Amino acid sequence: MSHKTPKHFETVAITAGQEFDPTTGSIIPPVYMTSTFVQDGIGGLRGGYEYTRGGNPTRTSLETLLASLEGGKHGLSFASGLAAEDALLRSVLVPGDHVILGNDVYGGTHRLINRIFGRWGVTNETVEMTDLNAVQKALAATPTKILWLETPSNPMMKISDIAELAELGHAAGALVVVDNTFASPYLQQPLSFGADVVVHSTTKYLGGHSDVLGGALVLNDDEVHDAVRFQQFAGGAVSAPMDAWLTVRGIKTLPVRMDRHSANAQAIAEHLVGHAALDAVYYPGLTTHPGHELARRQMKHFGGMLSLSFKGGAKAARKFAESMELFQLAESLGGVESLVNYPAEMTHASVRGTKLEVPDNIIRLSVGIENVTDLIADLDAALPRR
Repeated sequence: MSHKTPKHFETVAITAGQEFDPTTGSIIPPVYMTSTFVQDGIGGLRGGYEYTRGGNPTRTSLETLLASLEGGKHGLSFASGLAAEDALLRSVLVPGDHVILGNDVYGGTHRLINRIFGRWGVTNETVEMTDLNAVQKALAATPTKILWLETPSNPMMKISDIAELAELGHAAGALVVVDNTFASPYLQQPLSFGADVVVHSTTKYLGGHSDVLGGALVLNDDEVHDAVRFQQFAGGAVSAPMDAWLTVRGIKTLPVRMDRHSANAQAIAEHLVGHAALDAVYYPGLTTHPGHELARRQMKHFGGMLSLSFKGGAKAARKFAESMELFQLAESLGGVESLVNYPAEMTHASVRGTKLEVPDNIIRLSVGIENVTDLIADLDAALPRR
């Protein structure tokens, strides 16, 4: 009996690419821990698999799942988020091409484009993506191959209008790429707003348990997909079978985790607003956030990331980061446990001295799924008295 009823996200997260093993009936597909595949005669590939760098059934199951979650045609899984970005950039760019980036993109993305691709003749500039006129002006000034944005952005939580930027980018002949790591496909699906490619560090919310490194691309264009798939095979930065399996395992609980991440972050942001030690709380779920209405239209919830600006400058911010118990001082984000990060010297140290430099009084919080009362108590104990 075949059911044609459209599947909801929560169902897709558990079922897409996850058919039970037909040989044994195992409800969980096996992990194919193999480097190579026996051929049925020369060139007779079983299921199209030849060598794990080129393809592996466990990676295929993840790639099918990723595409389904983002509503895309093609999914590709990589060894890290930056490996995914690198393969995309090498597939699309040639020396002399130009990239426009948001002015507070992830420091590693800027480092890759500026320092690695810059040596090979690729130019770039950063623009305030929330200023559509500024973006249009930049696109008109220089022929641009890629328009690259994050929303919410890292770490200042800016919200960019994906649909408007996609329209501007396409009018200028640019490929529009959206880093969707902070939102996850449960909260936001950029392809539905007109983006061409979605990028993820699957290390973060998709994996969700701080135990696996990975990256992904999701897209619809067959030509771009084929070019990226070749780079993936030829460059070799693929996700290993166990990493792919762990990511699939994490994705199954993505919706329930994101609901809790978002609820906890909303409660914390509202609790911290107006604290005497803080200049600002950056969280799109606050009605005072300049991107709140746009985020409400683009996102299901507002996510688990927020940033704080300390009146006491770097000294106060550093002391706060080093004073908590439940919020552990570490890079990365999106795991079930809460983390605190000092971007100026941690995740964004690579952009110090540039226009993307993060102020040294900023703290970024990755709000986990612990009890929110405990998290608020931890924050209150570390903050200077009101």
